[in-house]
Amino acid sequence: MKTDAHPSEWRRLPERGHPLALRTMAWLSLRGGRMVGTALLHLVIAYYFLFAPGLRTPMRDYLRRALGREPSASDRYRLIFCFGRTVLDRLFLLAGRYELFDVSLQGEDLIRELAGSGTGALLFGAHMGSFEVLRTLGNRQPGLRVAMAMYEENARKVNAIMAAVKVRDPPEIIALGQVDAMLRIRERLDEGALIGVLADRTLGGEASLPVSFLGATAGLPIGPMRAAALLRQRVLFMLGLYRGGRRYHIVFETLADFTHVSRAERGAAIEAAVARYAQLLERYCRSDPFNWFNFFDFWADPA
Repeated sequence: MKTDAHPSEWRRLPERGHPLALRTMAWLSLRGGRMVGTALLHLVIAYYFLFAPGLRTPMRDYLRRALGREPSASDRYRLIFCFGRTVLDRLFLLAGRYELFDVSLQGEDLIRELAGSGTGALLFGAHMGSFEVLRTLGNRQPGLRVAMAMYEENARKVNAIMAAVKVRDPPEIIALGQVDAMLRIRERLDEGALIGVLADRTLGGEASLPVSFLGATAGLPIGPMRAAALLRQRVLFMLGLYRGGRRYHIVFETLADFTHVSRAERGAAIEAAVARYAQLLERYCRSDPFNWFNFFDFWADPA
């Protein structure tokens, strides 16, 4: 286990985009549909592709590992486009336009079991694909309650998008870093809700575990899994993968179960769970390589 000596690189990346531009694009897209939104999206993606050179090296590094070959310019464009596509589709999902999407589901039995038991659980995802596509499950599993715990920077981005959209049934967001965050998470779990967490990035200054990931060693945050252990919760791995066009594929897999782990067993159980998380994330980075949106050097040595 190691501790980062400085803030993680992803948090230092400058935020691009302007609230007025976001609202304008949202307005045009929601009224013109996904085809109009896609045309606008290609203009935005072309700008980033041409005028954000700092993204090229980390994109090449990641795609080289995930694809097993030297990535082409079209590969890099596709990665940025998939990111933009999921952000744009977030507008339609928040507006409740679920009929626009063709969503398949893997692991539906796990969700039915949880919904039937009335117990809460943690959903550990990543900055991969779309978390918002989970909202479409309400049609299959009525009464499914999901809240999202995220770092304050990400919470502000989601709030900016919601301000541009007439949101149907706004998602509950718990901002990590606030003093009452863990109390709110505990309370929602006790009520039977599912709490989503993106567990592939560190804030800096927190413990990380060196794991094998896409052919090299990377540090994954240990804090989310430690919290799951302290809360004595079951943890599912969850992704909403973009598969092109209007198609998404939601994945649920068993990740860890801390409900009966003793204090003496806790450390080993946490490390085993983080290692399994890395294995699952690697599997889907290889099967759906253009879905992982980490535009920085993930394998950099903090030292």
